[in-house]
Amino acid sequence: MCRIFGFRSVIQSQVHTSLIHAENALGSQSTAHPDGWGVAYYLEKAPHVIKSEKTAIEDRLFQKVSGLVSSQTVIAHLRRATQGDKNILNTHPFQYGPWIFAHNGHLKNLELKKTEIKELINENLKKFILGDTDSELIFYVLLSEISKSHGLSDQNISISDLSVCMKSAVKKIISITGPCDFEDSEIKTNHNYLTFVLTNGDLMLAHQGGQPLYYSTYKTKCSDSKICAAYSQSCEAVSVDGVVNHLIFSSEPLSGENIWLQMAGHKIVGVDKKMKLFFSSIS
Repeated sequence: MCRIFGFRSVIQSQVHTSLIHAENALGSQSTAHPDGWGVAYYLEKAPHVIKSEKTAIEDRLFQKVSGLVSSQTVIAHLRRATQGDKNILNTHPFQYGPWIFAHNGHLKNLELKKTEIKELINENLKKFILGDTDSELIFYVLLSEISKSHGLSDQNISISDLSVCMKSAVKKIISITGPCDFEDSEIKTNHNYLTFVLTNGDLMLAHQGGQPLYYSTYKTKCSDSKICAAYSQSCEAVSVDGVVNHLIFSSEPLSGENIWLQMAGHKIVGVDKKMKLFFSSIS
């Protein structure tokens, strides 16, 4: 399976520890996920995406990018290909306008179902599909659902509205390809998995669709508490009012100070632009 990392914070933060320096950092995991890497981040509300088809731990560019990136919103991905060639077009994260998407999973019988899935995609968006992965199709189904009620450049979409679009997209995909498999975390090519993270730089939402996904909103103790201007009690304990200073997603708990919670199947977790936690599920 692939590896996903998502980060949303109230302040510009470096994430290089999680990507390259932690005991089980994303970069070190790339020996088992050798089919490309990508890092997406936002500067002045504009998304920047850097990708490579190389193995992250062997790629100096990954080391350089991971050490330099400082942003309030970051998504990183390590690919282990199940569908689609190993090339830059098939490497995550995918971007359209302000939207960034990374997927850990697989759609079974894609070649048999691809025509039906593409029928879910807005005709104006189909020409932007450049690769041949199931992941990119999922992304454009999501965008198509969003575009039915909002402009894709509309930064005023609410997290509840985005969740409704996400649920609709997932249900439509499942109706074509079959239910998600929550029994075995090891990807099987005859099963469905729809675990992903989606952001427009302000909102960030994740869905657990069969592949493991964890999230963290606070630490046992923040080593920067005495020097951080944004420090609050929510940094070291469960938030009383649901507003947090950071939200991190990871395919597995990363070593360090963060407290990790595992997402259950078909659960949706995210934060709005004011960093208020949001929880829902695919009903």
